[in-house]
Amino acid sequence: MAETAEAAEAAMGLRERKKLQAGRRIYRTAVELFAERGFDNVSVQEIADAAEVSKMTVFNYFRTKEDLVFGPMEEHFEDAANAVRDRRPGESAVDAVLRGYLEMVENRDPAVGLNAEPFARQVRRLVMETPVLMERAFLAAQKGTRSLAALLAAETGDAVLATVAAATLSAARNALVEEHHRRIEAGESPDDVAADAAERARQAFGLVENGLRGYAVRR
Repeated sequence: MAETAEAAEAAMGLRERKKLQAGRRIYRTAVELFAERGFDNVSVQEIADAAEVSKMTVFNYFRTKEDLVFGPMEEHFEDAANAVRDRRPGESAVDAVLRGYLEMVENRDPAVGLNAEPFARQVRRLVMETPVLMERAFLAAQKGTRSLAALLAAETGDAVLATVAAATLSAARNALVEEHHRRIEAGESPDDVAADAAERARQAFGLVENGLRGYAVRR
């Protein structure tokens, strides 16, 4: 995935490449300042000054202060819905979400928690430690689940079961991602975590596919 992004950037014209680089500089500057001083204690003007751009330029790239953290990653909250929308003929929604997830695991995608790069971990800690950002993350995740539910409802005609299916698929995927984060924060490498990620994912989505019948029966 990184090689693909690099190839795409290399194919850009000079103006587009400079624009992309400026956006990245603003983003990284903002995250570093937020991590150092706290999200609420840094103004957009201070970010602009540190990135050596105008305040207006910051807002040309990022609509709000929260977007300075979420802008580059918020699209990933739609990953499950996109996997189902683009699934192959004969492929179920469960299989589509699983396949998309496993592709991201194979690519060590930060969006599924498989990146030990310090900056990526810094972004996560910033979100986890900032209530307004946690709320934004929750709402974005809910929006992604609703998008998946709407897609399934349009295909099946049953909004209630579509909502249950979307919530269950999202919960399974989120639990797997959180486990990746937990293990890497504890010191494991992304490769170590990824080594058994496929098996864990198949078990988790198998539970979704088969329903909860027979699960945790009290003896």
